[in-house]
Amino acid sequence: MSGSLKSLAVSLIKIANDLRWLASGPRCGIGEIHLPDTQPGSSIMPGKMNPVLCESVLQAAAHVIGCDATITYCGQAGNFELNVMMPVMAHNLLESIRLLANVVDAFCDKCVRGIVANEERCRELIELSMAMVTSLAPKIGYDRAAEIAKESARTGRTVREIAREKKVLPEKELERALDPVKMTQPGGSGSD
Repeated sequence: MSGSLKSLAVSLIKIANDLRWLASGPRCGIGEIHLPDTQPGSSIMPGKMNPVLCESVLQAAAHVIGCDATITYCGQAGNFELNVMMPVMAHNLLESIRLLANVVDAFCDKCVRGIVANEERCRELIELSMAMVTSLAPKIGYDRAAEIAKESARTGRTVREIAREKKVLPEKELERALDPVKMTQPGGSGSD
């Protein structure tokens, strides 16, 4: 049971860290999402909101992993049919359950439910992505698509701007080819 709780803790660490990265910013990070503001600012940067609920998940999860290490050690400390470490094993198991139950409730109620996509930033990142060129390759050839990607990397301009300027496809066909929603559909239908 302790191992299962540790696995849950590890998964929560991954989720909390991903959310912290996705919300990083406001100007020098990924900034694809906004986490709810839950406390007034950072101790070193006035006006910044820290991802305190994500950080509380990380701390609780670290403690649960420590409890599992203690339980693992105690499990091997028994002699024959007697294990004098059972009290600390029970204490750490119950503490892990309590910690995870409480932190998951708080995390869901005060953070996850309030996450909002930063649609403007997401659109900006999509347009700036050189991966946009992949849907052009079947239509204009790999070499021409690679030239556009290299120019985009070199100049900082978008694939769309360069492809439009070079008139690699008629405008309507270019817009269909560079539709990011279609590109993400299963089966690769975005390159049709």
